[in-house]
Amino acid sequence: MTKPTSNLLVSGPAGDTDPDTGTDTRDRTWWLWLAVPAASGVGLGLAWWLLAPGGLNVISGNPALADPTASAGRLPRDLVLAGLLLLSGCFTAVLLDSKVRRPGHGFRTFLAVLGGAVGALVAWQVGLLAAQWWGSASSGSDGFSLRSVTALLLWPGATALVTFLLTLFSLMGKQPEGPPLAP
Repeated sequence: MTKPTSNLLVSGPAGDTDPDTGTDTRDRTWWLWLAVPAASGVGLGLAWWLLAPGGLNVISGNPALADPTASAGRLPRDLVLAGLLLLSGCFTAVLLDSKVRRPGHGFRTFLAVLGGAVGALVAWQVGLLAAQWWGSASSGSDGFSLRSVTALLLWPGATALVTFLLTLFSLMGKQPEGPPLAP
């Protein structure tokens, strides 16, 4: 005799249903791994302008560094943005690590790295825009700017590296699932 059809587990078109729980295991919020880092670039760009020398200069408060054309403020200005992007990349990787066991981890990592790159570009441009809107009038291209454009690679690079390391450490702690090998 055959089983009644009411007891069969009917899966979606892609067959992405977990047979144990009957729930859909696809990550329907995959687009958030791209959109949230890109959107958070707005806040980071504003924070860069608020904290960095040549911007509002909240960190040092040194009036000599308040001038965006001062050469002494160029390196600290780049380092403030680099630090913010590095911190954001590490935070994104820690959020990714909580979803390692779910399917699609590689795709989420790719989207988070891509979102970090877009977020870094957005942060850079928002910082420059904030300097134009609220900053003092500066002369030419020596105003509030980013001298080291490679700092923009810190967010996606930190996300990729920390995700790799966290995944590696989690795999090193696992015991082999098969029977032990005989000597």
